[in-house]
Amino acid sequence: MTRSRRTKIVATLGPASSTVEMACRLHEAGADMFRINMSHLSRDDLRARVEMVREVEERVRTPVPVLVDLQGPKLRVGTFSGDRAEIMAGDRFVLDDDPRPGDAHRVHLPHPEILSALEPEHVVIIDDGKLRLVVEDVVPGRKAVTRVVVGGTISNRKGVSLPDTQLPVSAMTPKDRSDLEAAMEIGVDWVALSFVQRPEDIAEVKKVTRGRAQVLAKIEKPQALQRLDEIMEISDALMVARGDLGVEMPLEQVPGIQKRITRGARRLGKPVIVATQMLESMITAPVPTRAEVSDVATAVYEGADAVMLSAESAAGQYPLEAVATMDRIATQVEQEELYWTIIASQQAEPEATGSDAIAAAAHRIADTLGINVICAWTSSGATALRIARERPNSTIVALTPSRGAARRAQLGWGVHPIMTRDAHDVDDMTFRACKFAVRTGLAKVGERVIVVAGVPFGTPGATNMVRIAFVKQEHADAA
Repeated sequence: MTRSRRTKIVATLGPASSTVEMACRLHEAGADMFRINMSHLSRDDLRARVEMVREVEERVRTPVPVLVDLQGPKLRVGTFSGDRAEIMAGDRFVLDDDPRPGDAHRVHLPHPEILSALEPEHVVIIDDGKLRLVVEDVVPGRKAVTRVVVGGTISNRKGVSLPDTQLPVSAMTPKDRSDLEAAMEIGVDWVALSFVQRPEDIAEVKKVTRGRAQVLAKIEKPQALQRLDEIMEISDALMVARGDLGVEMPLEQVPGIQKRITRGARRLGKPVIVATQMLESMITAPVPTRAEVSDVATAVYEGADAVMLSAESAAGQYPLEAVATMDRIATQVEQEELYWTIIASQQAEPEATGSDAIAAAAHRIADTLGINVICAWTSSGATALRIARERPNSTIVALTPSRGAARRAQLGWGVHPIMTRDAHDVDDMTFRACKFAVRTGLAKVGERVIVVAGVPFGTPGATNMVRIAFVKQEHADAA
């Protein structure tokens, strides 16, 4: 299946999409990649979900990548007498190490690392922003006395966010390590790390993956923004996780942060996903709000590689409609002349490498000659992603002998991956590139295609050749 749309769609699997048949229908509606959220899943369930996606891949005969999203550390308050309490603005409220049930004056905080890291004036956010406290005094490791700024009902085990506090803990919990090891055994394609604070968090995951999966950094904490350049450099891809980011940051700053991350990732040639609440109302309604449509369109106009559905496809009442709606929005935006004007205005200068020089040359040739297809022979998928960085007005066909590379490249903007044996010489490379361009319906006899490759063949990072080829009748006959 060759899509005309360049922007990819990531759909989260869940109770509403837990069968092969539904996943196939989601793919047909527009989903290019499936996300598995480990927050509510066991290792056995993970295996079942991955096997389901592999069955979808067999049926649709197109690489379908799997993104496993690790839960990350979930910080929560303890319990209350009567399960809840009312705290009022201006009150003093204590977070402490006493495990007894809490009341309107105090509650247990079962995270000694937080009590050791909190400092006066640090903000503590509870229950996704519904309650807001400011630390006034601390007894390190024992308790923090806070002033209630925004009060209300606080109940058992509500989540805690700490926008000002650098926690001396790993972004991976014991559950995450277990889930990551299981994911590597099963053979997933992408791993997303939640609540990244520093580049060392990504390095820790990469020590486990060892190149068997690509690592995606979810940017959802202010601490990550302080070291964003370093995090982007070490990550294989980025996600703008706007839900938690909007809890820990002023909401009005989130759109600017989204643009900063999107443009920074494109400059580095790394895929970026814009996620969270994109079509939130479609969890319970068959149509989105006008604001949600504009939100998705904005991410597409910005040149994001992918937009993501969470609860809309995982637990909503209208998963197919949500995917189809997102598909229509992205397709329409990409047909607008303004879209290509914005994409061109964000064009970054190529880096001083052979791969970037070849990618930029292929883009320029395609524009000059009006060529619709750029065929990139790649062993790792990197060549296709470097061309995607250029955002050419051409479909990028990634030809690779590696199933893993094909799946990973699927996340890239405008990349259409195809599994095939490696080329054995330049003539074979050209012939099969033209054949696949015809087979996918992207080129016709008499048209031209651009072929990008590296010689010697099969050598990662050796992209050094760009060629213009004419599609002949023999290519059409072979297709």
